[in-house]
Amino acid sequence: MKKLKKSRGSLQIYSDTNSDMPKSKRDLAKLKRKKQNLEYLKRLKTAVTGRVKKGSKAAKRRKNFCARSRSWTGERGKATRRRWRC
Repeated sequence: MKKLKKSRGSLQIYSDTNSDMPKSKRDLAKLKRKKQNLEYLKRLKTAVTGRVKKGSKAAKRRKNFCARSRSWTGERGKATRRRWRC
């Protein structure tokens, strides 16, 4: 069984399934600096957590995510939905 990494600081959050994926803007920026030419990094976006204008791209992303994650009833699912402000 793979040992989980421990979080240190408020912006470092690790997932037990794939710890290489960025979970915050800081992690995403660090990964982009390290692996500049990877195509999938250009498409990655973090959670829409702030205030957004109605009908904007970010608002549509949030609405789509909230609709898809409606059935997430576990502890981690609820925490993620809280983070996205669903």
